[in-house]
Amino acid sequence: MKKETLLVHHGRKPNENFGIINPPVYHASTITSPTLAEFEAKPERPFGGVQYGRTGTPTTFALEDAVNALYGGHETIAVSSGLAAISISMMAFLQAGDHALVADNVYGPTRDRTCNTLLKRSGVEVTYFDPLKSISELLKPETKVVFLESPGSMTFEVMDVAAVAAEAKSAGAIVLMDNTWATPLLFRPFDHGVDVVVEAATKYIGGHADVMLGVIAVSTEEQFQRIKYTANAMGNCPGPDDCYLGLRGLRTLSVRLERHQKNAITVAAWLKSRPEVDRVLYPALEDDPGYDLWKRDFSGASGLFGIILNDVSREAVAAMLDGLEFFAMGASWGGYESLIIPNEPANVRSATEWTAAGPGLRLHIGLEDPDDLIEDLDKGFDRLTAA
Repeated sequence: MKKETLLVHHGRKPNENFGIINPPVYHASTITSPTLAEFEAKPERPFGGVQYGRTGTPTTFALEDAVNALYGGHETIAVSSGLAAISISMMAFLQAGDHALVADNVYGPTRDRTCNTLLKRSGVEVTYFDPLKSISELLKPETKVVFLESPGSMTFEVMDVAAVAAEAKSAGAIVLMDNTWATPLLFRPFDHGVDVVVEAATKYIGGHADVMLGVIAVSTEEQFQRIKYTANAMGNCPGPDDCYLGLRGLRTLSVRLERHQKNAITVAAWLKSRPEVDRVLYPALEDDPGYDLWKRDFSGASGLFGIILNDVSREAVAAMLDGLEFFAMGASWGGYESLIIPNEPANVRSATEWTAAGPGLRLHIGLEDPDDLIEDLDKGFDRLTAA
């Protein structure tokens, strides 16, 4: 079955719901049992079926089924946010005395909140590595997890995921990957040796900037049990309305990503021609350093990329950004709207040195007409130059 067809048909069973197309939203905490025998049997299968609100309802399972079909995993677990997916997955496989290797270009909160805070408090050693180099010399007997993100969501380097995953597995480490930029439609992590995939469904899966949601796809039953138990032990569960919104967004993911890519390539190509721009960070452009790997491994590009300006003052950048009409400044991305924020990767690097001609900006290109977006940016550059 093609991915576009999976998006439409998985995670819903109209014949079991009076012919209703979309699954119902189940709000539940207590789940009753008709007999004592059934009640006493629940601990034997704590994550099998509807047990208690925290372990999931049919609405949760519908989302998990649909996402899992797209990834081709063993199981998928829905959690309350993308960062929850990252933290829960890491903590499921790490304990005091263990070592983790983490790509230096990861999402900022992965570094600051998960690795440098939660894992450090738990006695886990974390080493950051250059995403464009071999990790063979960094692997230790204590290395239990290697965490990847490709492209990096701030600097957009493309990793050779299969090569790094092979090195990790040769040392007995489990490979985790944040696949939020690409989604399962544009990159297939399990085909490249990844064991566990995390994604912030807040972003492209939700698609409307109105939901907090994360998903974790696994390749084995043992991984499922460890991660599901960790999520349950931490009291983490997504709300049923959030799961419903995730399912709603999933149905149009393919057509939205096509538009995001088309618009992003148009805007990125225009930005390359601007004298105010030193370089564009977008692997879908043929002159990008990651283009060959992106072309080999990915089936498309999303709408998120970066630019490096020439050396200008903060006041000039503020003049540009403050007057934009269609680009808003805000955290996250993946919704229908265009966003732009300052981006200074040097502040969140430790294994690699980030050098740039001037300030960085991260853009998410939404579903607007690209001509309007270009006109908005053009006026912004006029303000930047005049400041």
